Amino acid sequence: MTTALAPTLPARLSLTPKTTLAGLLDGAWWPRSRDLAVELPPLVDALEGQYGRITRVTVNPTRWPVVPHTVPATGHTVHVGWFTEQDPDKMILLSYTVSRCDLLVIPPGTEPAAAARLMTAAALPGSVLTAGGLMSDETATGRRMRDADSENDWETDGGAAQPPLRHPVVGARMIPVPQSPRR
Repeated sequence: MTTALAPTLPARLSLTPKTTLAGLLDGAWWPRSRDLAVELPPLVDALEGQYGRITRVTVNPTRWPVVPHTVPATGHTVHVGWFTEQDPDKMILLSYTVSRCDLLVIPPGTEPAAAARLMTAAALPGSVLTAGGLMSDETATGRRMRDADSENDWETDGGAAQPPLRHPVVGARMIPVPQSPRR
């Protein structure tokens, strides 16, 4: 099936509410693939009501296998540029009315729960977190959540002995600190 005949799905998008608190990001976008020619038109359509006609987009090419020079959108063409200096997890969209929209780009294969956390965090008014900072924080949060799941498994798997924990950098044996009972 060619992309021209493929059904267009709505953009998965979370935008910062209009407020006087300016943040570093205007929201988050969770594309379904790394194909800008397919993913940009629904995003542009979703943003034009709030930002006006989107005419230019910039990305970092490390996250996009192909960066087309132009992408057709509803009724016009969007020019796409790339800059290796730009945060790889951010997309900048510029409109005809000189508006700018900076979005965190959530990788397509992200787990839905992680994507929901990222979309919420990126849309907080007045946030000073960068796109890269949010992605780094989510990686750490995901790791902590997996570790907590492992601890819960220990409690429910019959008490089978687990190998000792090792410090990830120096390899030293770590002794888990017992948690106080919750009241």
